Amino acid sequence: MAGKIVGLNEYVVIRSLRRFRDRYFSKTSNVKPDSDDLTPVDRSAEEDPPLGLLDSLPVDVQFLIMALLSPVDICRLGATSHYWRAMVRDPLLWRYFLLRDMPHWTSIDHETMPQLEALAAPLCRGDEKLEDGMEGQNQGKEPKHDYMAEYLKGSPACRQQWLLPRPPYEAVTSFLQSLVPSIEPRFAMFGPGMEQLDVSMVTRLMHAPDVLPVAGTPQRQINGIGSGISYMYNNQQKFNILTLYSTNRAERARARAEHQSVSNKLFSSEGTDQSGYPIFTPTPQVQEVCQAVNGFIYVANAEPGRAEGELEAAQIRAVVSPAWGSTSRPLLVLSCISKEHPDPAVTTSQGSSCTRSRARCRTPCVDMAQRLSLPQLPNPWKVQDTVAESLSGLLDGISWLLRCSGVRLYSS
Repeated sequence: MAGKIVGLNEYVVIRSLRRFRDRYFSKTSNVKPDSDDLTPVDRSAEEDPPLGLLDSLPVDVQFLIMALLSPVDICRLGATSHYWRAMVRDPLLWRYFLLRDMPHWTSIDHETMPQLEALAAPLCRGDEKLEDGMEGQNQGKEPKHDYMAEYLKGSPACRQQWLLPRPPYEAVTSFLQSLVPSIEPRFAMFGPGMEQLDVSMVTRLMHAPDVLPVAGTPQRQINGIGSGISYMYNNQQKFNILTLYSTNRAERARARAEHQSVSNKLFSSEGTDQSGYPIFTPTPQVQEVCQAVNGFIYVANAEPGRAEGELEAAQIRAVVSPAWGSTSRPLLVLSCISKEHPDPAVTTSQGSSCTRSRARCRTPCVDMAQRLSLPQLPNPWKVQDTVAESLSGLLDGISWLLRCSGVRLYSS
């Protein structure tokens, strides 16, 4: 998806904005239509409201200003006048923002995943011109797709801005609930990111008391698997992680050194379906784990060149299958790389710093969700960008996982 950002170039967006501006100001403005010339037109007989400086700027400059604003500020700009309200709702503008900014999003889930099919669709049908579609839009017809809503729903920065305010009584209620002993949820963690990366995320997790302190080893054993390790989240909730490796330590080390894949001992192959996609069944011991846990953590390898989409998606489907438990159990995908790359930082319209080559250094979370066929799952899911060395992003993912498992956390 990152490669398609150039597909919708700025010229198409600016042309769309210019056509709307020309139609708008041809009726109410003293700016010449179909031009960025700011020479006044004599309309002394009319009593039009005076234009502001921002309204009189060329469309190219207006677009540049909007491209540098955060989504929240763009919406505030739209509240200043009828002209800007219509201007900032241009669907091509928000489609451009989606294609530009999605590679830099750090998380996505089953509720906020954009409809990638709409982004891949042509701007207009083969039998019509782009101008015809924009003409219909400006005549009051509903656009085919609300890209603005898709952006505001999916952008991590916007999700926080649009969260409902916390009720004043919730803090007291949550504190009282924290005094009542709660069941310790268990999660099964598996995936190639635990075995292929140069930095072991599991090892870092066990030696990072400032992130997730180890809270002990529970007594509940699973034959051939063990009891896992318990951690304490935010000094308020214990949870247990059962780590499922596909092979032993020596084979994992050899595979990393030779940059090869090893046979996965967690699953048995059942051939392919009618469409040619692989089918897997968990081994009996893994089936027992799937029946005992409250949710799943899949550690994906987000480094370039290590994608095995069909195999990974088939193994995820085998683990979260309704045959082993409820489809309401959440799946957290940690889209993991070994280390952050110290590239020059730039600032995006979301007001956050990101690396210039971020999309090249890791698989974007939206692409990861598509690669693993997560939108086709009945379970709630989330993809969270994570770094094994620093464990950045891990706490955000664990917080979501606990909440989806029914745990009430009294602080965010």
